[in-house]
Amino acid sequence: MTETPIEEPIIADHAISIVIPVYQGEKTLGALMTELEPFFTPHVSADGHSFVVSEVLLVHDNGPDESAPVIRALGERYDVVRPIWLSRNFGQHPATIAGMASSGGDWIVTIDEDGQHDPAFISSLLDTAMRDKADVVYAKPSNAAPHGFVRNAASKGAKAILNNLTSGGRADLYQSYRLVLGAVGRSVAAYAGSGVYLDIALGWIARKVVTSPVRLRDEGSDRQSGYSYKRLMSHFWRMVLSSGTRGLRIVSVIGVAFVLLAILIALVILVGRLTDNGVPEGWASTIVAILLSSGAMLFSLGIIAEYLGVAVGMAQGRPPYVIVRDYADGPLGRPARFAK
Repeated sequence: MTETPIEEPIIADHAISIVIPVYQGEKTLGALMTELEPFFTPHVSADGHSFVVSEVLLVHDNGPDESAPVIRALGERYDVVRPIWLSRNFGQHPATIAGMASSGGDWIVTIDEDGQHDPAFISSLLDTAMRDKADVVYAKPSNAAPHGFVRNAASKGAKAILNNLTSGGRADLYQSYRLVLGAVGRSVAAYAGSGVYLDIALGWIARKVVTSPVRLRDEGSDRQSGYSYKRLMSHFWRMVLSSGTRGLRIVSVIGVAFVLLAILIALVILVGRLTDNGVPEGWASTIVAILLSSGAMLFSLGIIAEYLGVAVGMAQGRPPYVIVRDYADGPLGRPARFAK
């Protein structure tokens, strides 16, 4: 009699913690958990990496709806669901950091509550991380974000400003759908100070940051966006303030430019006097004095700003170093056991 061998159950090589900041999740969390449920048992990615969602951390950020009872019900229904209760509304990034601090997986995946992020792309994020040996992978939308034209244009403009005028890293990569090496995410949660923009804090210690293509979906039905234009402007301003000291150094550059302009004008005036080109009396000395004094003040402010920048870096909690395990001995060093 020939027996059919019984396949042994897969033991996942990668444990993934899902962090979901919840502000208005009453109508969308149930459907999102239904999509995540299949991943509560081990799966194999396209590149042959076995993984499992070992925990889902629902961080209650005290929104205006009835998300709390939904979170409690999901915690009772699923063993992997861990509710995290914040004392008041702190915002998406602090809530995400709180979830990261409470996680225990090899990897952390952050997902919005509104249904835009398809959990089916988790495996491709992991494959990209393993292929590129990256400790942070941002989802790169292959379609336009499902927002209005004005909001999308404002978002692109804000990121362009940050890329060119600040030291905040690659702001054009930032997405709330991201995969982060667990040790990196928990280190950021431990060190980052209040008001620090999460992605900038990740850039402080991430060894390699890459992207992976995903397709965004529409937000959940009957759900009003939690981001007004006022809150988005506050969000952008926090990115600027926590992006480093390059913005402060611009003050010094402007001061030097004023001084150089004053010298140039002084030379033009001198040549005009020598060649008797009729430079108005009093105008020359007034302009040069204004430019020189303004340049000196701005340059002095720039020096003061440098000292403030050091203090700001300390207040933000930017670490001088972060100790992690040998990458070859961690999740990035695990080979694909199920590659076809």
